[in-house]
Formats: sequence, structure tokens, C-alpha cells
Amino acid sequence: MSTNKTIANQSSVDEFLSKQPDLEQQQDCRTLIKIMSEISNCPPVMWGSSIVGFDSYHYKYDSGREGDMCIIGFSPRKAGLSIYLVDGVDNYKEKLQNLGKYKNGKSCLYLDSLKNINLDVLRNVLKASYTWTKSQHSKTT
Repeated sequence: MSTNKTIANQSSVDEFLSKQPDLEQQQDCRTLIKIMSEISNCPPVMWGSSIVGFDSYHYKYDSGREGDMCIIGFSPRKAGLSIYLVDGVDNYKEKLQNLGKYKNGKSCLYLDSLKNINLDVLRNVLKASYTWTKSQHSKTT
């Protein structure tokens, strides 16, 4: 069985953010760090080379594959910000109607930036996702 490539590591979050070429995106990342730190009561940690995550949970699939991952997190990308929700975006469709401009995948919100986003809505969705995931997984840090 292959090993997970996305694991928590000791890389510097500040150094990672300082290498992001877009200054507005750097500021958006710092805003997300503030929000996610307050929700999780955990410091930001690098997961792999490009995800900033908070807290962790252990998962195990029916296939036998298992590992650890951050409960909430984000990654700055060329096209914008990817925000990870372990329990899936579909659980928040009603709340997200008031978020602002976004796209989504199964477990990701894709935002161009935070400037046209209702941060209270984002904070509420992140808090609900964090709380649900934390309650469902016994091994958290």
C-alpha cells in the first residue's frame, strides 16, 4: 500500500506564505489563518508542501487505507484559494447561498479572493464543519 504524501510537517507556514507572489492572496491567507486558528484553537501547520491545516483527525477507508489529515485547512493556488471541508460542501448549500462568489468541488470551496466574500458566513461554515468532524473522529490532536 502506498504512503500518504500529504502529512503534517515542520515547514514554516510564514515562509510558505511569504513565497506566494500575490500580496492580496497573502493577506487573504493570513485572514484565513486567524479565522481557522480561532475556530480550532490550534496553530497553523503545513500539510505536504501547499496546505495550511488546523488540528487533525484519523481516517480509515473500507479499502484499508488510513491516515491523518487536517480537520480544516486551505491552500493558495494560482486561480485563488482552495478551502477544505472534510464533511463536504453539500452539507452547507443553504448557508453558502449568502457567501458570495465561489465554486465548489465535493469537499472544497474555491474562492478567487476574500474581498467579495461574507466572512461571517465563511466563519460559520468552517466552524460547523470543524465541529462536526471533531465530533465524528475520536483521534484528534
